[in-house]
Amino acid sequence: MAIFLVTGGCGFIGSEFLRRRTEKYPEDFFICFDALTYAGHRINIRSLLLKKNFTFRKGDIRDKEAVEKVFQDYPIDYVVNFAAESHVDRSLIKPDDFLTTNIFGTHVLLEACRKHSIQRFHQVSTDEVYGDLPLKPKELRFREDSPRNPSSPYSVSKASADRLVLAYHHSFHLPITISRCSNNYGPYQYPEKLIPVVIEKLIHKEKIPVYGTGENVRDWIYVSDHCRGIELILKHGKDGEIYNLAGRNEKSNLEVIKRILSYLGKDESTIQFVKDRPGHDRRYALDSEKAEKELGFVPRMDFKTGRAKTIEWYLASQPWVREVTMDR
Repeated sequence: MAIFLVTGGCGFIGSEFLRRRTEKYPEDFFICFDALTYAGHRINIRSLLLKKNFTFRKGDIRDKEAVEKVFQDYPIDYVVNFAAESHVDRSLIKPDDFLTTNIFGTHVLLEACRKHSIQRFHQVSTDEVYGDLPLKPKELRFREDSPRNPSSPYSVSKASADRLVLAYHHSFHLPITISRCSNNYGPYQYPEKLIPVVIEKLIHKEKIPVYGTGENVRDWIYVSDHCRGIELILKHGKDGEIYNLAGRNEKSNLEVIKRILSYLGKDESTIQFVKDRPGHDRRYALDSEKAEKELGFVPRMDFKTGRAKTIEWYLASQPWVREVTMDR
């Protein structure tokens, strides 16, 4: 049996990871540690609360005493750190929370892991640490050894956290791995990111705001593919290594919006172009050959199927949307 501390486990990706792992590995035990900020909600883990191999602990990764307490209460083997402030737009308005949570919070976790000699610390990172790419050539993609050139307070905080994780590996021989993924989508994503925002705007018959020309390109990975990639890293990943996890679904923001409109039988008159946000990166694209060769990672969900599943989930889950946005 292994004991996992999953930070940020009430969020979009963390809760998906926990739903998968608690079902797939009933012999292991999982502690969900979450501060329950605006994007993290108990409703996301409600189905897990009665499981014998799961428990919830409310706490902030910046709180040294709360983190130390959970390490004292459980002989933790693995830490998977999903906890983060993650919305670029919010980081442009209030960067403080991003710097303290994503950098200092990671430091608090690393110190606890060093003190208690865990088997592995896994840092969940992002493709945004690399900066952006030109729209062409399309063959140009970021590799794990590409230079980091983050451009927003969010991406800077995540790049800094990555460096801190690597420093603990180098200086203290802490066993670590890092994953950097492309844009996630799927059920339970808080409706502030592109795909759920578009769906919600259409449900409520509102205009869809599109930054600039909408030509900015992102690679989209279905949330279950991302979590499966993390599982493969935990099982087969090499100590001290970084792994890119790509979805192989590069689409411009405008193309994504038009495909959602088409699926729902709506015309393009709902699109409203607005002033571009500051420092808006043009294109993100990852080369995940390393994960494919070393781990056998290949995304299984194509964008057409994943998009349809996501749209149908939001259409059927309006009570969830109302609950998680109640205090917004």
